[in-house]
Amino acid sequence: MLPFKRAAVIGLGLIGGSLGLALKRKAPEIQILGVDDKTVLNEALGVKAIDQAFVKSEIKTCVSQADLIFLCVPIREIIRLFPEIAQHALPGTLVTDVGSTKREIVEEAARCFQADRFFIGGHPMAGGEGRGIAWADGLLFENAVYVLTPGSDTPVVLAQHLGNLIERIGSKVLFLSPTMHDQVAAAVSHLPQMVAVALVNLVAKHQNDSPLFLKLAAGGFRDMTRIASSPYFIWKDIVQTNRGEILRFLEEFLETLRNMRSAIQKSELEPLFENAARHRLSIPKDTKGFLKPHFDILVRVEDKPGIVAKVSTALANACINIKDIEILKVREGDAGTLRLSLETPADRTTAIRVLKGIGFSSKPT
Repeated sequence: MLPFKRAAVIGLGLIGGSLGLALKRKAPEIQILGVDDKTVLNEALGVKAIDQAFVKSEIKTCVSQADLIFLCVPIREIIRLFPEIAQHALPGTLVTDVGSTKREIVEEAARCFQADRFFIGGHPMAGGEGRGIAWADGLLFENAVYVLTPGSDTPVVLAQHLGNLIERIGSKVLFLSPTMHDQVAAAVSHLPQMVAVALVNLVAKHQNDSPLFLKLAAGGFRDMTRIASSPYFIWKDIVQTNRGEILRFLEEFLETLRNMRSAIQKSELEPLFENAARHRLSIPKDTKGFLKPHFDILVRVEDKPGIVAKVSTALANACINIKDIEILKVREGDAGTLRLSLETPADRTTAIRVLKGIGFSSKPT
């Protein structure tokens, strides 16, 4: 049994709204209190993401009624709210956040939350294409890694209770130190974002030479640079609060590029390609849940209406649960490839057989 009775979700955007929906679905005994603007609150009530609404000016009233508080706002806003939350939260209250960096947040929380108010940093490794409560999804956290960074003075039982709740909404809990979290995030998330932005800007600069540069930028280029469309306001706080680690990995990346330039000049690229391919293949196939690998198949399909439904219906009739589905590539009017993530090797074998029976070619990855 979980000890939490009332959870306050401050900020009902994609993450906060999805968290409310997930908690309502998987932990219905917990009352969900929401804080945001009035229009957002009305929408959150409409989709049943929260039970009770508080406008931002009523945040003190809200937090004084909760025993668990989720801060689902931008990083600087999280830090700005700490003193107010610490002042008005009930004794014994657990506060957590969903910020994409952790060291600065945890350090500031340690200064604000003392005695009988507690803080555990959090970062759900989940997201979506849209923003706001309209894009909230109660299944957003399914199979996603959810990092928790409890401090040394955090009661172990509280960390266990929060971890149990996070697991109940479908996530895989990973406990890390704030420093290790920020180092890993800089390498696998923040550096790729900077590289994608730089690469798009580089190619766009050559549009003056020929409009073909971006016109022909499909395939690998488009896949590599998809994240370059992320809005700056999301990344501003991330870069400011993890600047040192990002700069360190950028320096390492520049040195790696210099080594690659030298290898090209000397015609010695093959070992770099082989090393990269070997390590790329070692990345867990389930990109949402690193801690629980899935078993994938690639399915060749025609580009026509209803084709995905036909595949999923056939597998559902065979009692096979699709944990994740991704459209890898489509040639309009011709064909494309789906990647399906399944739960067990047996499901993968059965799925290949079932799909073959209805005319689809598929293979394991």
